[in-house]
Amino acid sequence: MRRFLNVGGKTLHAELRPGDGGRPIVFINSLGSDLRIWDAVLPGLPAEAPVLRHDKCGHGLSSGGTDSIGGFAQDLADAMDQVAMAGALVVGLSIGGLIALQLTQDRPDLVGGLVLSNTSYRIGTDEMWQARMDDLDALGLPAMSAGVIERWLSPGFRAAHPVATEGWRMMLARTPQPGYRAACAAIRDADLSAVLPRLSCPVLCIAGSEDVTTPPAVVADLAERIPGAAMVELEGVGHLPCLEMPDRVAELVAGMHGRLS
Repeated sequence: MRRFLNVGGKTLHAELRPGDGGRPIVFINSLGSDLRIWDAVLPGLPAEAPVLRHDKCGHGLSSGGTDSIGGFAQDLADAMDQVAMAGALVVGLSIGGLIALQLTQDRPDLVGGLVLSNTSYRIGTDEMWQARMDDLDALGLPAMSAGVIERWLSPGFRAAHPVATEGWRMMLARTPQPGYRAACAAIRDADLSAVLPRLSCPVLCIAGSEDVTTPPAVVADLAERIPGAAMVELEGVGHLPCLEMPDRVAELVAGMHGRLS
């Protein structure tokens, strides 16, 4: 069910899969992607669970923009309030993991558990993100998209699925450039390390063995800083496991959902 929600004067594009009263599952996308990256994960999720997906502001069909992780978390909190979701299993990918951590700090009532995929409490360096924004200003996102897709997807996936790879590259290339740039600034300025020791909900961290953006060692460091967190490394997978191995991601999310129920 497609929904357009007013969050702080911005239009947020969301899709809500109704359930029959089970614990909700909420997905948060990576930089430069939209809610379609979870399409192949949905069939493997528990049928009773309501599922909320959304395009971050400045991405997909959502308007506006924010240059802070706190702003993205506030948008999601407003959306969850509007669709009456609380105590959810929140699944955050890359920047989505930062947003999930911020949401847990700001609105712990909305979060019952976390799946943090290919992310950390801090991603990259100030210099790296400034260089990305400089390239964006000089070249534009379409010209950069081929290089970015090489960091998104493993070499094996790209070789085996060239048509799908091109499709996901087009999704990235068509992301509104102001929204992409603002999200880069949000990642550059984010450090959620102080949140980690205070987390009390169940947490699963997912890494991809071929991820060059947040390598397994980075995800392992995240998991070690969270009390009781578990970690799974997916072999042969890059930065977006939901595209390369959706059935396994669905299995992991469903397992965490069952643990919370």
